[in-house]
Amino acid sequence: MNILVVGSGGREHTFAWKLIQSHKCSNLYMAPGNAGTEGIGQNIAIAVGDFEGIKNLIIEKDISLVIVGPEAPLVDGIREFLLQDDRLKNLKIVGPGTEGARLEGSKDYAKQFMVRHGIPTADSRTFTKVTLPEAKEYLKTVKMPIVLKADGLAAGKGVIICQNLEEATDTIDKMLAQSMFGEASDSVVIEEFLAGIELSVFVLTDGNSYKILPEAKDYKPIGEKNTGPNTGGMGSVSPVNFAQGDFLDKVEQRVIIPTVNGLKKENIDYQGFIFIGLMNVMGDPYVIEYNVRMGDPETEVVLPRIESDLVDLMEATAGGTLSEHKLKIDPKTATTVVLVAGGYPDAYKKGDVISGIESKVDNTVVFHAGTKMQGESVITNGGRVLAVTGLGENMEEALDRSYQKASKIHWKDVYYRKDIGQDLMELEQ
Repeated sequence: MNILVVGSGGREHTFAWKLIQSHKCSNLYMAPGNAGTEGIGQNIAIAVGDFEGIKNLIIEKDISLVIVGPEAPLVDGIREFLLQDDRLKNLKIVGPGTEGARLEGSKDYAKQFMVRHGIPTADSRTFTKVTLPEAKEYLKTVKMPIVLKADGLAAGKGVIICQNLEEATDTIDKMLAQSMFGEASDSVVIEEFLAGIELSVFVLTDGNSYKILPEAKDYKPIGEKNTGPNTGGMGSVSPVNFAQGDFLDKVEQRVIIPTVNGLKKENIDYQGFIFIGLMNVMGDPYVIEYNVRMGDPETEVVLPRIESDLVDLMEATAGGTLSEHKLKIDPKTATTVVLVAGGYPDAYKKGDVISGIESKVDNTVVFHAGTKMQGESVITNGGRVLAVTGLGENMEEALDRSYQKASKIHWKDVYYRKDIGQDLMELEQ
């Protein structure tokens, strides 16, 4: 079978790495891919938003299965665009249509969906530019800290936690009146702050049945001890030690089943991933957000722990036969440390030559995110450049391998957090 992965980040490299391990994968294409995927399959220089170009590629290369990595093309309707062509009526696509993708495309829509289906989440209200004065008045009535979220897509950076009224008032003004996140903050959700520990749970659904994939914990802030501005993710670990047994049972019963049933009840055709951002509040799960694709860098710790044939799972998801397949999970721990360009998430430089990627450390894999080839050299081409994944019998061993490998990789002003997973290791002590 010929397979296309749409996207160019660490998530897409991880998909490519896993898919090519299947005997069912004949030819693998990435659009547009990066320097890492170039060594696995064939990169095609088509942007993720070029739906016409992607359609022509699928027809030209006789592609049977498409996996859409990032959220933007899903929100923009790539599924409907492809399937409306009679030549592609048998194409299998992993990723929801536009209605399902609104769970990520609009925070307000997702909140309303949760309320309708009794899914536990923080109290919230949504405001627009027109209702900015009301938003400022509302902030005077709520308990601090408070969470402000851009309603639309903001590349993982549209969430700001404000500690006091002055900060919250200033921030809502920047988001709404000054378009801090562009169109994404034309509407802003003001949400109750939940104190607890975050984690991500990933579900694969064919629209009827579902499989719960390995959970993970992501580290968003740029600085150690979770300080500084949010990024797309500075590291991740799986499994998450506090999210086992009773807690995961609560997640399944209170969140996953009502979510899948809610999609069915509302006749939302959904074949793909549901990434559920959760807060563990004193042992009870609350949904922070939905995403409609796999997370990055969580994919880099989730997929290495899946022992089942990924092509089988993707085919079954797109084809409605997921219940016929078993999901086998490796009990090992996976950790990933993200190496970023100096200055990220603010202004950063591209084009620096990277060395040390090929250095040997057992049980590690380097997944490329913001990279490209320049002649024989791999150079930086984004803020988050590489994700270094280590596997071990426990978190300490996995982290040791991730950091050993990370220490061997160099370019000018490379930066990575040195405390990924430390909070979870302290919980074990």
